Amino acid sequence: MKTSMNTGADENVTDGVLDTPKRKSVVPLWRRPQVVLLGVCLGLGVMSSAGAWAVKSGVVEDAVVSAKWSLIKASTDLGFTVQDVLVTGRSKSSRAELLAALGTARDAPILAYDFEGAKARVESLPWVLHARIERLLPDTLVVHLIERRPIALWQNQGDFALIDEDGKVITRENLGRYAGLIQVVGADAPNRVGGLLELLETQPALKDKVRAAVRVGGRRWDLSLESGVNVRLPEDGAPQALERLAVFEHESGVLSRDIEVLDLRVPDRVIVRRKLGDAPKVLPAPGQKT
Repeated sequence: MKTSMNTGADENVTDGVLDTPKRKSVVPLWRRPQVVLLGVCLGLGVMSSAGAWAVKSGVVEDAVVSAKWSLIKASTDLGFTVQDVLVTGRSKSSRAELLAALGTARDAPILAYDFEGAKARVESLPWVLHARIERLLPDTLVVHLIERRPIALWQNQGDFALIDEDGKVITRENLGRYAGLIQVVGADAPNRVGGLLELLETQPALKDKVRAAVRVGGRRWDLSLESGVNVRLPEDGAPQALERLAVFEHESGVLSRDIEVLDLRVPDRVIVRRKLGDAPKVLPAPGQKT
């Protein structure tokens, strides 16, 4: 029989002969921690099934509850208690709020942890979109977070809020760091912000010029550009109107002129209103003859 020996620094060597280590006492199989844990887990499973049966049958069995907690205590004596919490995906969520939502403490029995309740509490936090919580036995909880992605600032009746791509409010506090995001205005603007951003993505050169978008009558958008120009989009055919504007800007640089309003609601025309109260001027759409 071949014997593998570690020749590291922990070994004692005398005259080239490896000292014989002391023989370890043999632990009976039924007393080994792994086997005891397996028994505890099986016992808890039986107790849970018995508890469910007791509820359904209308029988109150205090003995079932007592036995369950006796098994849980046995697991804590073996060291199966919460000692560490590992979190992945946390960027914006408050550490203190997350720990409070998890609802556990060091040395709490890990086999008695309420995962469903913890998941519901964590997913109620402002920045958390989805949470998954797992046990890493014997003593660690692992929390996987997917946080919400802020995409716009919503203004409604003078109040501002940070919203995600589903139009859900993330927070109304400390919004200064998100000043670079597009602002959307109107009561129903959050419900339409996803479609608005998809629309702007079709014309990247114009998207970078848009500072805010105002929802008009719950039907269409007015775009406010960094240059101060207001672009009125139609209720129907907004993608085509935005494409006309992109071509018009490429051909004439209209957005850098002294213009207040560009009205794109007429399919084959661009209505231009200059600043200082000038009368509107109707220009043909790109490709159209005067």
